[in-house]
Amino acid sequence: MGRAPGDIPPSRTAAELFRQDIREWIRTHAPAGLTGPPPRPAEAAVAEAAIEEAAAEAAAVWERSLLDARLICADWPPEYGGSGLSLQESLVFEEECARAGAPRIRRGAGERIVGPTILAHGTEEQKSRLLPGIVSGEHTYCLAYSEPEHGSDLASVGTRGTVTGDEIVITGRKAWVDGAERADRALVLCRTGPDASGHHGLSCVVVRLDSGNGVVRRVVRQADGTADCRELSFDRSRAPLSDVVGEVNGGWRAVMTGLAHERAGRAAGRHLGFEAEFWDLVREADKTGRSRDPVIRDRLAWAYTRITLLRLLERRAAARTGAGAVPGADAAVTHLLSAEYHRRFGEIALDIMGAPALVRPDGDGYATDRWQEALLTGRAGTIRSGTSEVLRDVIAERLLGLPKEPAAARRRPS
Repeated sequence: MGRAPGDIPPSRTAAELFRQDIREWIRTHAPAGLTGPPPRPAEAAVAEAAIEEAAAEAAAVWERSLLDARLICADWPPEYGGSGLSLQESLVFEEECARAGAPRIRRGAGERIVGPTILAHGTEEQKSRLLPGIVSGEHTYCLAYSEPEHGSDLASVGTRGTVTGDEIVITGRKAWVDGAERADRALVLCRTGPDASGHHGLSCVVVRLDSGNGVVRRVVRQADGTADCRELSFDRSRAPLSDVVGEVNGGWRAVMTGLAHERAGRAAGRHLGFEAEFWDLVREADKTGRSRDPVIRDRLAWAYTRITLLRLLERRAAARTGAGAVPGADAAVTHLLSAEYHRRFGEIALDIMGAPALVRPDGDGYATDRWQEALLTGRAGTIRSGTSEVLRDVIAERLLGLPKEPAAARRRPS
């Protein structure tokens, strides 16, 4: 269904043929419980349980079909479980899944960041051993780069990795680790060269996340009341040297590869979710009559324009990048637009909802409705995967060729 990495990107005709092919495949393989409402039983008392059971069964069938067709981690090379789809084909697949109402099953940080990092810098033994577990879902990964004391300054990490025989012993803390509550492994950035500074002397290591390996997870509650992030403490946690991705003390290149893929992965296909969310907000504005307000209409037009720009940027990036290629600094443009848009969208949503948006709904914990959540999580998007300020530096220096910011300015207090 895809092409080998390095082949000439498809022409428009070939891309459209692929779209027809994948659309038909989704139509014939997606279970009815995924692409439409499941049948409701006659008895209202058992309706909810039956619907949940039907949805779970449909999701399992769909996942099995995707695995059999190599459409999970589909842009990975076939020898490691993918289909070798180009980024352009991968985006078409994303769009067709959204069109059919079928989820594109992803493997989180393992698919977006860890796998591509291993593909770029890992040994053949690591690729054969670690990648199949990501594709199958047997192993779930998170990314443990940032720390409480250093934030976005990854070159200043304090977590230590001491080489002892054929192992690395890791001690330190990692903060704001997304998905750590579900993960059983982490790609950890640590300092293995104690006498080195800056980006020298760093290593990336795959570490098992269990209490028997000296790992403690602490819940980090976010502004919207959710607890999707964790702080990880490593107390003499051990990993074999064979799980160092890249060379010992040579992990910075792996870090940069991971960040580029994280930014590109977070932005890829985002316009689809944004567009669905946008039209839901338009319907809310219609219900209350706010859509007739010229100011509100102007703000909605601004939002839709940004979604369109994001879609075009995604398609341009996909057309430029062949399968297997590493995203470059241009991923910062798409990620920055995506993050800044959604922060502003949350503000627009609450403006449209008016005074009721100031009151949280009933519920356990810190309950929020979807528009309050959009506002509260929008700020986080401008921090994760590099702050908006860092991304602007990347764009200015690496894409526009502007001079680097003076070192004194970089050290200014917050």
